[in-house]
Amino acid sequence: QVQFVESGGGLVQPGGSLRLSCAASGIQIQFEHMGWYRQVSGKQRELVASNTFGGTNNYADSVKDRFTISRDNIKNTVYLQMHSLKPEDTAVYYCNLRFPMSNAWGQGTPVTVSS
Repeated sequence: QVQFVESGGGLVQPGGSLRLSCAASGIQIQFEHMGWYRQVSGKQRELVASNTFGGTNNYADSVKDRFTISRDNIKNTVYLQMHSLKPEDTAVYYCNLRFPMSNAWGQGTPVTVSS
């Protein structure tokens, strides 16, 4: 069974930084394109960053130049480094495959950007 467990979220002031982690099990991410998503209550989940197994990264315009996705294939973990955080980045963050598995969504990790 594929599972993703996200961690690293929290409360941070505007302009601050956080690093999110996503530990995968039941799948070898080295063979997969991975993605970080976020969801605000009442809104659709959106893809914010993706990373191909070949190392190509793509970002939503709203996070470009502020967020960086990376992975450690040995640890089977995906990361999202977030800088210059804004209140509009407040959301629950999830990881999954770039083309997500519907039954593999984890609990997510909440990020709140507020002074």
